[in-house]
Amino acid sequence: MIAKIKKRLKTFLLLRSLRARIFVLMLLVGIIPSLLMRFGIVDNYEQRAVQQRVTTVQNQLMILANHLDSNNYLTNYRSEEQTYRTSREVINAELEMLSNLYEGRVMIINSNFEVIKDTYGISEGKTIISEEVIKCFRGENISHYDREHGYIEMTTPIVSTSDSAASMDGTSGNGGEIRGVMLTSISNDSIVQTMEVLNRNALILETLMIVAILAVAGVLSIVLTKPFERVTQAINEVKAGYSNESISVPDYVETVHIVDAFNQMLGRMKALDDSRQEFVANVSHELKTPMTSIKVLADSLLAQENAPAELYREFMEDIVSEIDRENQIITDLLALVKMDKKVQDLNIVSLNINDLTELILKRLRPLARKKDVEVVFESVRPVIAEVDEVKMTLIMTNLVENAIKYNKEHGWVKVLLDADHQFFTFQVSDSGIGIPEESLAHIYERFYRVDKSHSREIGGTGLGLAITRNAVLMHRGSITVTSTEGQGSSFLVKIPLNYIAQ
Repeated sequence: MIAKIKKRLKTFLLLRSLRARIFVLMLLVGIIPSLLMRFGIVDNYEQRAVQQRVTTVQNQLMILANHLDSNNYLTNYRSEEQTYRTSREVINAELEMLSNLYEGRVMIINSNFEVIKDTYGISEGKTIISEEVIKCFRGENISHYDREHGYIEMTTPIVSTSDSAASMDGTSGNGGEIRGVMLTSISNDSIVQTMEVLNRNALILETLMIVAILAVAGVLSIVLTKPFERVTQAINEVKAGYSNESISVPDYVETVHIVDAFNQMLGRMKALDDSRQEFVANVSHELKTPMTSIKVLADSLLAQENAPAELYREFMEDIVSEIDRENQIITDLLALVKMDKKVQDLNIVSLNINDLTELILKRLRPLARKKDVEVVFESVRPVIAEVDEVKMTLIMTNLVENAIKYNKEHGWVKVLLDADHQFFTFQVSDSGIGIPEESLAHIYERFYRVDKSHSREIGGTGLGLAITRNAVLMHRGSITVTSTEGQGSSFLVKIPLNYIAQ
């Protein structure tokens, strides 16, 4: 049972192969037209041969019908007069010759449906009433091809001499009398034999074509899929670690698209790998720095046997400060790791963004007063949106707090809230130190600091904007920044009013 399943699975996988599909397609494209051509040629020959045979025999039968009528064969077929007997023998000889020539049978039927002549000599004197004979007496010529039994049957009217010309089209003329019917059956053996020869020759030709098509299909399936094999080989080399270079297979438009997508993914993976290595180095540095400071302070205390209590207190305050800094780094790292998880759920609620902004600014104004920074809030219209309150608070707090921390004395921070029918925007502008142009592309990187010389004085972990950006993306929003060094910065957050789960 398992073997059967494996076999079927293998067959299914084989059919999914592009090479196999190209091979089968080429095979069908080559074989089906050849089969149709063969059957079409043979069938067309058969129809034309039968039609030609019927026309030829019918013409000869018309001539015989005229002889029968002109010699009064139907009325004098029993007469013993020498003249009639001689003419009858001549006509009988013609009928026998026609019968032998076409390997058929001819019966002469008079108006009483009596068979007066049968070239087979077995139905003379008998009465035949059939649909074909009746229709012929009504003026309809009938021909029927019986492929199964191998004969062609036709009827020919025997009309009076005066109407013989009219009878050539299969009618009795203009009121002419039909005196009798010739019921003829001829063999189609010669047609069948010719068809067999045609079939045999066509089959030989078809076999040669199939062999050629198989070869062409096999070669084309291999040649056409070669570029994809090169793509696979190049990707496997990158996967195995033998190469980290971009790959190029410009054979087809499709391979170019695949390769371009892979190269973009490879570039992103390299960037992620570099970012991960830099992140590990930064984490190591950021966590090691407070620990080093704590160790230095502790060693200094241990080295002094009779250190005064004031010195102990001063050192312990520095140690506590370093521990707090370490704790803050770890807390921010945990928050960032949680946001990086794709399964992170948002607690979406319908929230008044104006009230939330007012609350956050109320908490941060004491910090602004310490630096003599004026905080202004401008709301264009009331905004109600579906957001995660905790993460929205985190976004607003980080941006406003950074605007205050990296500001100048007697500076200002402006918070603008606006919305349209789809999104609401939260913009934070300041008159601070600004961001150099070369640093704008890196401000969302973890532990990146624009002003490294003042980072310890200002505080923070270098993770705030990375956390902010992740929180914005989780809301299917966007964050952009414009800045001029020495003049200030402006962060614009755009978030949908209605949250759509992925």
